[in-house]
Amino acid sequence: MGILIKPIVTEKLTVQGEKLNRYGFIVAREANKLQIKAAVEQAYNVTVADINTVNYNGKAKSRFTKAGILTGRTNRFKKAYVTLAGDDKIDFYANI
Repeated sequence: MGILIKPIVTEKLTVQGEKLNRYGFIVAREANKLQIKAAVEQAYNVTVADINTVNYNGKAKSRFTKAGILTGRTNRFKKAYVTLAGDDKIDFYANI
């Protein structure tokens, strides 16, 4: 399994990408910052200056239906906010 699962494309991170040169990724939960840095540099051919990671725990969810109460959990995941050095940019829409 790869380190980078998918990029996060939201309005907030799009603005941060333009102003602060910061991009977000959903990454493997076992990955550390050094592995994330190497994966981003290899995949996008850029230089990484800084990485911040955030672990999200799954939430318990329930809903009421005709069949009764359905319960479950949302998935646990890890986000990585990657700040690039210099004038490097990542274009997520180039491969479309």
